[in-house]
Amino acid sequence: MVGMMRRKELAGFLRSRRESLGPEAAGLPGGSRRRTPGLRREEVAQLSGVSVTWYTWLEQGRDITVSRQVLESLSRALQLTPAERGHLFALAGAPLPAEPARRMPVSPTLRTLLETLEPNPAHVISPCWDLLAYNRAYADLVGGLDDLPEEERNSVWLLFTRPGMRTLLVDWQCEARDILGQFRAAADKNPDDPRTTALVDALLAASPTFVSMWSAHPIRAFASATKHFDHPRAGRFSLNYTKLTVTEDVTQHLVVFLPVAEGDATALQRLAELDRPVPSRA
Repeated sequence: MVGMMRRKELAGFLRSRRESLGPEAAGLPGGSRRRTPGLRREEVAQLSGVSVTWYTWLEQGRDITVSRQVLESLSRALQLTPAERGHLFALAGAPLPAEPARRMPVSPTLRTLLETLEPNPAHVISPCWDLLAYNRAYADLVGGLDDLPEEERNSVWLLFTRPGMRTLLVDWQCEARDILGQFRAAADKNPDDPRTTALVDALLAASPTFVSMWSAHPIRAFASATKHFDHPRAGRFSLNYTKLTVTEDVTQHLVVFLPVAEGDATALQRLAELDRPVPSRA
């Protein structure tokens, strides 16, 4: 059951949203003989499909159980925003139903941040490790990303289907098991996601190594780590790797690689300069 303080907060929240929603906005006739602003309690009850008495008890902070279906009805009737809907469920002590994952575009600010991080490699990934955006340093590190179709610009797909990744990552086997464990843990949170299902099916068909590792059911939690690279043009270097959640869209994660030592920073700078055009001589 919800505690007394939460019930009072829930009552106050419902009352505030009811009073801020005009009848016309709710599709009801306005009229001029209204003693209170916004909707009446009986109107909210009607729109939500509950009894007036029950809704009145809710606004009075009575100790009653509220189902998720009723909370959804109240959310629609009061035209709550996603943030307000989440607050309503929290006050009622009910778990917020999972919503289908929506791919939102990477914001211009985040793209600018990726560019600002140069010459340090960085990219933005989705829950199924699709590469949503990346800077030139990351493209130079992995190579050939711009030429790939969108569905193949995926960290897990590249790891298991691109032969060059096995030589780029010094300890490919360890890296593959670790990343696959993180991928599987993320997939468990969205078992019905069609993109994840399609990706796994494609990998099962394309890579016997993936089949073997996937059947072992690896599970890993993310942890910042040091990754060792052997780049065909920039040589050997080590980078610290971390991942940050994007607050404006928590399905997006910013992944950043930073040099461990001065020699690693020099290698990244050398990699960046390799693709710079040579200035022409007059």
